[in-house]
Amino acid sequence: MHTFLRLNLHHPLILLTSLPTMTASLALPSISLNSSSVSGLRNGKGAPLGIRSLGRSRVSMTASVGSQTVQSDALFADYKPNFAFLFPGQGAQAVGMGREAQSEPAAAELYKKANDILGFDLLDVCINGPKEKLDSTVISQPAIYVTSLAAVELLRARDGGQQIIDSVDVTCGLSLGEYTALAFAGSFSFEDGLNLVKLRGEAMQEAADAAKSAMVSVIGLDSDKVQQLCDAANQEVDDANKVQIANYLCTGNYAVSGGVKGVEAVEAKAKSFKARMTVRLAVAGAFHTSFMEPAVSRLEAKLAATQIRTPRLPVISNVDAQPHSDPETIKKILARQVTSPVQWETTVKTLLSKGLKKSYELGPGKVIAGIVKRMERSAEIENIAA
Repeated sequence: MHTFLRLNLHHPLILLTSLPTMTASLALPSISLNSSSVSGLRNGKGAPLGIRSLGRSRVSMTASVGSQTVQSDALFADYKPNFAFLFPGQGAQAVGMGREAQSEPAAAELYKKANDILGFDLLDVCINGPKEKLDSTVISQPAIYVTSLAAVELLRARDGGQQIIDSVDVTCGLSLGEYTALAFAGSFSFEDGLNLVKLRGEAMQEAADAAKSAMVSVIGLDSDKVQQLCDAANQEVDDANKVQIANYLCTGNYAVSGGVKGVEAVEAKAKSFKARMTVRLAVAGAFHTSFMEPAVSRLEAKLAATQIRTPRLPVISNVDAQPHSDPETIKKILARQVTSPVQWETTVKTLLSKGLKKSYELGPGKVIAGIVKRMERSAEIENIAA
């Protein structure tokens, strides 16, 4: 059996981005330690959105070789998570989201800023729909980004909220949510992040329009079995319809992306592989596969023109489930993220194995909380909607 639901979850080939190889030199590189403060994302009161008063300085390492300066990407290699902010991806949207945010001026201000950047009334679409419009890739991505950051402001306004924000020492987001996490961490301003997300949604929609593709969630199998299912489906279709695992959510829930015929073959064969069910996802196309390749160059150009700073705390990448601190590496990873499978299962498992005490899901929906609880029933996670 296969069912059609609105779920819109995100995906990837693991392309580990590396810094450019440095030419050997007789001169030893000079190492400098620089302490820098957070700038960028700010709330309606002029304070950084991620944190109002930074209690710890950020130390970054740079190596100067000849006339080239290369920033270390290993600043957060040994991170030890205690409290995490987790941000949802496309598919979490629902008509009515954003209404609660209007009770807090700093949260409401984000929607006003968004209207100026997007050129339409985002809040009206979030609150009133119609659903079909909100579900579109070009609108749902900015809507979730803004609403998730509005949830941060709602948390800040409640008793003890600022203390919770100050305690967060790691953050990540599901596909689109990685941009929200980077904004929270001060890597770029709210405005720059929204411009990136706007372009990302448009580029992904255009790439989806260029070829017939789809996504389907396979429920009830482990990743090895889902891979075998993909292999079997690929034997029956041409290269243009090949499928792959695009989103590693958690055991028993993996999203497969590819050509429409390949996805149909997965749905037809799923029962023979003992899958409980398949769920066709309401997305524009095969996200997190090579079908999204046309979007990469547009993203690269936009990212190149955007100021990205070292985040003030670890932001876990969807591409390799690792935190990165070098801005150029972050840019490369964000550009490749749309063609690479989402490593969410590894991300959550790593956080839990490293001793994560509590996490918060900020934004619309409860998809992430469900995933975390499925992986570890005793895990403590709180939903903060807007």
